[in-house]
Amino acid sequence: MSLVFALLLAGSEPAKMVVIDEADTVQEGPAPHGKIGQSTAWRISDAVPSPRSFEFRKRKLHVGAAIGVHPIDHDEIYYVLSGSGVVHSDGEERPLRPGTAAWLYKGASVGIRQTGGEPLVLIIAYPNPPQG
Repeated sequence: MSLVFALLLAGSEPAKMVVIDEADTVQEGPAPHGKIGQSTAWRISDAVPSPRSFEFRKRKLHVGAAIGVHPIDHDEIYYVLSGSGVVHSDGEERPLRPGTAAWLYKGASVGIRQTGGEPLVLIIAYPNPPQG
């Protein structure tokens, strides 16, 4: 746990901000939704105290890895930092490269796979359900 996060937990006032070092959030393991290859996940928003209104993550899909096709119940954005891939949404596929973003819509069945010789590194963001 980062020192910044630990200090926020110890305080009695609501946090004005949280600063997170991605190195404190890294996890290695199979890619989600089908365990197709290996990935590195930086579950950055997991370090933010609840309630939080959205998720913000970074993921590296190693060569040959994919986030398997799965239904989503919220809009979701994949933004490519490096590498190349193909995004899938309801049977349609489009190539992705650094600097491109795929906005995926609630109700679609989506997935993304790494292509080429280097890992695909993404930022992924999506809303959480309202908490109350």
